[in-house]
Amino acid sequence: MIEQIKSLIEKEIECEELRVDGDGSHFQVIVVSKAFEGLRSVKKQQMVYAAVNEHIASGDIHALTIKAYTPEEW
Repeated sequence: MIEQIKSLIEKEIECEELRVDGDGSHFQVIVVSKAFEGLRSVKKQQMVYAAVNEHIASGDIHALTIKAYTPEEW
């Protein structure tokens, strides 16, 4: 599932850095992207959620902790 999550996020967001960790249905994601420049934290997280939403809706992903940064913040 970790590789699936990575793939889904990479399809939607051009990442400078992407880390996914977790087990079962609980995952932690760190995403670093220039696409986040000028966005508030909530909007950054919404972008990541949108990329994996179908798996959240299906229950494959029960909990997702997101840390999203611009390259400068990282």
